[in-house]
Amino acid sequence: MTVTNMIEDVYNPMLQENGFTPKPEDQRFGAMGLCWELAETVGQGYYWIYHQKDLFDIKIHNFCFHEDAVFEFRLPKCLSITYYESFSGEELNPYRRLSADCVKTFIGGEAPCHMLIHKAVPIQSVGIEMLPAYYEDYLRRQYPGDDLSPRQAYKTVDQTEHFPEMVRLLKQVKHYRGEGIAAKLFYESKVAEAFSLVMARYKQCPPVLKPRLTESDRRQIEAVTAYIDDHYADELPLERLSKIACMGTTKLKASFRGIHGCTITEYIQQRRMHRAEHLLSSAELSVGQVAQAVGYRSASHFAELFRSKTGLTPLEYRILTDGSN
Repeated sequence: MTVTNMIEDVYNPMLQENGFTPKPEDQRFGAMGLCWELAETVGQGYYWIYHQKDLFDIKIHNFCFHEDAVFEFRLPKCLSITYYESFSGEELNPYRRLSADCVKTFIGGEAPCHMLIHKAVPIQSVGIEMLPAYYEDYLRRQYPGDDLSPRQAYKTVDQTEHFPEMVRLLKQVKHYRGEGIAAKLFYESKVAEAFSLVMARYKQCPPVLKPRLTESDRRQIEAVTAYIDDHYADELPLERLSKIACMGTTKLKASFRGIHGCTITEYIQQRRMHRAEHLLSSAELSVGQVAQAVGYRSASHFAELFRSKTGLTPLEYRILTDGSN
């Protein structure tokens, strides 16, 4: 697929379907890329892409919607890695909260990505998307004797808040402004560096094999999940959850992560933050009252967690979503 076809066949339809229109004269993220602007009736902000032949893309997002929006897209075959500086929403299949200040990979060419994006909170992110011509053809020609497992390496990263080297690299890409051959060489070098960081992480931290679960085990984890959904604001000691699951704590933790892709603690935080967003945007409660309602005794600790997950303080979120009105 050529660069022109990538834009015309993939990004233009996806973006215009979600309210974006081309704005080629806009160079706020750099003169080398193409920019789309979100219609004022839908939200505000921009989506910028730089293409290098059929090898890779650099993408910078800074936009938000006026209302909660379901955003569905199917990436072409590719390996994508993105740093989210600000975000509020969930993946829907399977359900998982997407948080701010995290690095996330997407494997294109498989199942479509289905997200619920919450209103008002800006999506501020920067990502690199490598196409098969880069990681299957170019790199294998350059390093024919090396054992490359790029797809598995990217799957291992998944979603993490612990990849500082990648965060630094992607922030450099976001803030770079250049033109001509200098920009082309800069972006090309950052793509190679990003790939090397993923491969180094993969070699140092081999993937943990998911446990094989029986149908009975799955039903028990479903029971634990339902219990957490109903009691997320309460104290939930692991021993109690273990009794509900009828399995030891070690097996429970491994089985839960195998199904949900996150730890029990992370899942509880996801449910609490989701409820907190609703209360902040629709209820006349103080931040301290919201904190207590979702299970935190300390308003300051709640505010710290909320900011780490959305990129905003509770008061900033309330102002953006007009929750004080």
